[in-house]
Amino acid sequence: MARSTARQLDRYLDLVRDFPLRPIRSDRDLDKATEIIHSLLDRMDDLDAGERDYLDVLGDLVEKYELENHPIADVSDVEMLEHLIESRGNSQRQVALGAEISVSTLSELLAGRRGMNRSHIEKLSRYFAVDPAVFLPTALKTKHQKRK
Repeated sequence: MARSTARQLDRYLDLVRDFPLRPIRSDRDLDKATEIIHSLLDRMDDLDAGERDYLDVLGDLVEKYELENHPIADVSDVEMLEHLIESRGNSQRQVALGAEISVSTLSELLAGRRGMNRSHIEKLSRYFAVDPAVFLPTALKTKHQKRK
């Protein structure tokens, strides 16, 4: 076995000894896994193949645990639109004009008096340079992402 390959194997095995790759079952495990992920990401450019594989698998384990134990609540289309407007620091008028939607229509969308239709979603996603799926409910987002 070449020296570099043996060294890579040693690093990988050190990681496995420190935190074995098995399902995460507690928030304490999650904290430790997150700490390891951050330390590996801090030296991402210097990781060998074994360390990158370990990071990849550990990331999957963390994602699975978080999805099951700390799910993020779905955001409505109105909440997403409000967030995008606020994060850009634009006024409703600026967004309406930029997205080519009437100011009154945008106001009705934000007030929840009117639902977003396909045209609104297309114009707003183009204006904010985001995937149209950000304005869809979770079930539709999943369907949309599978088609890509």
